[in-house]
Amino acid sequence: MIHLRAPQQAETPTAIALGSFDGVHAGHRRVIAAAVAAATAAAARGQALVPTVLSFWPHPREVLAGEARLRLDLPQEKLELLEPLGIQQLVLVRFDLALAALSPEQFVTEVLQGQLRAGAIAVGENFHFGVNRSGGPADLQRLGAAVGMAVTLVPLLADQGQRLSSSRIRAALAKAELGEVQRLLQRPYRFSGLVVRGRGLGRGLGWPTANLQVDGRKCLPKEGVYAAWVRRADGQPLAAVMNLGRQPTVDPEAPSAVEVHLLGVELQLEGEQLRVEPVRWLRGQQTFASLQELSGQISRDAAEAAELLAAQAAG
Repeated sequence: MIHLRAPQQAETPTAIALGSFDGVHAGHRRVIAAAVAAATAAAARGQALVPTVLSFWPHPREVLAGEARLRLDLPQEKLELLEPLGIQQLVLVRFDLALAALSPEQFVTEVLQGQLRAGAIAVGENFHFGVNRSGGPADLQRLGAAVGMAVTLVPLLADQGQRLSSSRIRAALAKAELGEVQRLLQRPYRFSGLVVRGRGLGRGLGWPTANLQVDGRKCLPKEGVYAAWVRRADGQPLAAVMNLGRQPTVDPEAPSAVEVHLLGVELQLEGEQLRVEPVRWLRGQQTFASLQELSGQISRDAAEAAELLAAQAAG
């Protein structure tokens, strides 16, 4: 089982894949594979290095520029993605102003060597580190060579003439281009939420919903109505129609919310953690003249979602 650890709790010495790895897309996996290969090569020489992903939390730009950086994968979600890749631990370094002030030399000495006893490092060829991002890949190789730490620079991965990046995936999510998101991630996009008690508005309309409390740091697709798969703890997929966003007809002052209505089954889900996989954006938010008109539209949404999900399941 892969572990989530702070630097002082990490198993050492390490072979480190260093970076954010948000989404763990194919470009990220190449860097991770290089770190795992370094650990395997070290083992053949009789040196045990723990294959490790080292990331920062929160994102550096949140601290340095005040930007909200929503994540494609939260730390616990990332563990599931890293385990099949041969990684044994995910180490999160707290990014704060003190860490940001470290020189490249100090970062290597204090963090990579002092805390993690790194014997090997793998990074993307655009990696920068140290105060004001003053250290580049060549600096990391130079500093690593001075202390016996092997550094592998992994070329960036191109996709359709552009660099494969987490930013492209976020942009596709913002446009609800879920097919493109899945192509870039090479897996379906998912998020999880705890089912909490709602106000029963959907049930009153004849469309009971599970109201999900989703971590506010998670990157979600654009607002609207979706066909979606929902999974409980047993992992079995349940067809659903999902509303993501505000409720302009029933409560226009309410904050944005995530609600799912299961198709063809009614279950007691309060207190459960559900995983949601949006499949297709059906329509944007609308304000209806009456609750009856809204209920009629939900009926059409549910029928469209059911047909789409049945076709996907069949083939």
